Amino acid sequence: MSDPAVVVRNISKKFETTVALDDISFDVSHGEIFGLVGPDGAGKTTLFRILTTLVLPDSGTATVLGLDVVKDLWAIRSRVGYMPGKFSLYGDLTVAENLSFFASVFRTTVKEGYNLIAPIYRQIEPFAERRADQLSGGMKQKLALSCALVHRPDILFLDEPTTGVDAVSRREFWDQLHTLRETGLTIVVSTPYMDEALRCDRVALIQGSRLLEIDPPEDIGRNYPLPLIAVTSSDRYQLLLALRESPHAHSVYPFGAELHFTDDRAGADPASVAAELEAWMKSHGFTDAAAHPIAAGIEDSFIDRMSTPARRAS
Repeated sequence: MSDPAVVVRNISKKFETTVALDDISFDVSHGEIFGLVGPDGAGKTTLFRILTTLVLPDSGTATVLGLDVVKDLWAIRSRVGYMPGKFSLYGDLTVAENLSFFASVFRTTVKEGYNLIAPIYRQIEPFAERRADQLSGGMKQKLALSCALVHRPDILFLDEPTTGVDAVSRREFWDQLHTLRETGLTIVVSTPYMDEALRCDRVALIQGSRLLEIDPPEDIGRNYPLPLIAVTSSDRYQLLLALRESPHAHSVYPFGAELHFTDDRAGADPASVAAELEAWMKSHGFTDAAAHPIAAGIEDSFIDRMSTPARRAS
């Protein structure tokens, strides 16, 4: 078995008094789409900047493609593609000029890298003479990805690449990532969107500078430790307040048109909990309230992990 594409061991980073990363450890396998999922300020960008050799860690070690991020920075830079969260191409250059510039930085040409970027670049090639700052959000995204790939890297780091992009462009972008993964490219991507996490092979939940859990997305919900109940009522806000004061309430929070109620009795039968909860709501004046057990998703697990920081990733 080959060594992992990325190895992170006990990485910590502080900016003055702000802890950005606190004892972070994980591996990424070759050919994997690995997602870092968490809100703004969780530490995702700092971690990406360390792995792409732009920031030094305060402690711990990390390797990318077997190369140390501190000692081997120049070797790493030639083998990685990096797409930062903020659009960072040259707005006064055209699409074609931006792509040619990034190719030249890595001493290659657009022609040499064209086969890899073609499925993406062909969609914006008709606008090759348009200035980058005149592109739509989705087109800027495609140009930035093309520039990150034009030198044919062995691994791709994407920091919240779809933030601010419309839903259709987001889906197209992820379709493109899966096509790239089929070529053997390793992809590490951060996102605040839970629906995008479902398209990763494995995800690491990160919050407040710490990793909370690392698992395939379908396993994260299965590990939810308590009965989870979906609740509906016409008076959702008042019911939310009431349920937070009800017996056995571990947590209650809005979720779309529903409330998600977590019962604090581990091992209790979810169907029985739902029936008991529905009876309690009706007895407290919420006559149209209904409850039924549901399987936990990534969002539910993330909220639970955030409320129990002592449980750390294994």
